Amino acid sequence: MTTTLSPPPATHRPERGGFGRVLHAEWTKFRTVRGWVLSTVGALVVICLVGLLATAQANDGGLKASKLPVGPSGEAVNDAFYFMHQPLKGDGSITVSVSSLTGQVASTPTENKPGLAPWAKAGIIVKDSLKPGSSYASMMVTGAHGVRMQYDYTHDTAGLTGTVSKEAPRWLRLERSGDTVTGYQSTDGSNWTEVGAARLSGLSESPEVGLFVTSPSATEDTGTGTGFNPAVATGTFGAPTLSGGWSGNAWKSQQVSDGAGTNGSYSQSTKGEVVPAGTGYRITGAGDIAPVVGGPAASGVRILSNFLVGAFAGLIMMVVVAAGYMTVEYRRGLIGVTFAASPSRGRVLVSKALVVGTAAFLAGTIAAAVMLPFGAARSFDNGFPVLTVPSSTEFRAILGTGLMLAAASVFALAVGAILRRSAVTVTVVVVSMVLPYLLATASVLPPAASAWLLKVTPAAGFAIQQTVTHYDQVITVYSPAHGYFPLAPWAGFAVLCAYAAVAFAGALVLIRRRDV
Repeated sequence: MTTTLSPPPATHRPERGGFGRVLHAEWTKFRTVRGWVLSTVGALVVICLVGLLATAQANDGGLKASKLPVGPSGEAVNDAFYFMHQPLKGDGSITVSVSSLTGQVASTPTENKPGLAPWAKAGIIVKDSLKPGSSYASMMVTGAHGVRMQYDYTHDTAGLTGTVSKEAPRWLRLERSGDTVTGYQSTDGSNWTEVGAARLSGLSESPEVGLFVTSPSATEDTGTGTGFNPAVATGTFGAPTLSGGWSGNAWKSQQVSDGAGTNGSYSQSTKGEVVPAGTGYRITGAGDIAPVVGGPAASGVRILSNFLVGAFAGLIMMVVVAAGYMTVEYRRGLIGVTFAASPSRGRVLVSKALVVGTAAFLAGTIAAAVMLPFGAARSFDNGFPVLTVPSSTEFRAILGTGLMLAAASVFALAVGAILRRSAVTVTVVVVSMVLPYLLATASVLPPAASAWLLKVTPAAGFAIQQTVTHYDQVITVYSPAHGYFPLAPWAGFAVLCAYAAVAFAGALVLIRRRDV
């Protein structure tokens, strides 16, 4: 009997190491080239050095370096107004009519002229305490924006439109119930509509409540741009109607804070006052109750993104590294060896992107984490107030700097795979990303052109670093030169990522089709 033995079935072993092996090989390649490693460290260092240069100037004769008030959400705020008040114990309400709002604007250091800032305010307010930055809710008439309910500095709800006058007064009401304050408006004092409600977490048992007037600076078009002239406002009120747990004490009048720059020197040089007017009061005040947003309206105040200005220099260095990391193998004829060792060309490109992207991310993140607190401390020591921002905004700016450098490096790597020439690759990326940023932030282009560049070019990615917010109720020059971008932080970063993704997809297609 003959027995035929069949050979055992062949065992197909998976490729040893797979993607991990390729990634390790690319990491080894990157770290063993001293120039790439030193340039990555250099990117970190240059971000810090340029940031230090930006904080080197001392403030001689400018704003006194003092801590700016901080609002409930962690942002720097103005909390300056003239206040006629008394404590409200427990729940209750205050109702008042406003029959006029007029103002004066400083035309010269010694002369004033009639005028009213659009966001001059006269109304009623529930204030947790007299400490600047404390929580509040208010109903008001404004110079040009009708009736508004505002609370905790950043919240603004529109009510009736139109300006107030003796013929067209506005009645305002605030009702406090626990931590909730509700605002109402009326044109006749009888028929009321709700404007909004604010929950002021932790509102004290006896907040200060009463009438207030304030006015930020008025804007003026000049030959060189927008000017900001100190202004003061005067509101005429009827007799307030009170209900609930009022103390019955006499009204107190005082200026709350001096402002952080939105009113120039007016709130410091002009004393507010309360004057009886018939059965009511005429109150004069200056300042603002709003976030501090930087720009020329708050001259001498620095924003955190000022300390990240060196990111463009670090980005250029990482673009050079990423371009060389891809193109040097083409120039030296080694790309064929790389693809022979790892036939999956897409896997090689992805590995290179992960390595150089991670290196750029670490350099940018570490540099930003060092510069934000250090730059703020150095600026304060040199006499410059610094705008506080919520911790989430600060974290996003730090993380975003690393992400921006990573995305730009991947973009440069992909362009390098397409063009195969280092110098050309660096030129393309710098011209498309860094040059538009510099042109826009240096104010050498018209505002519309700057905004367009920062929307449609990879330079939109710099928006991820902005630490200031555009508020409609605060007037300043919202431009890239002052830290503002036309796109929101993550939207701008998404534009950069889109460029990187398109370039990367094109590189994947080409390296698979072209001969090495």
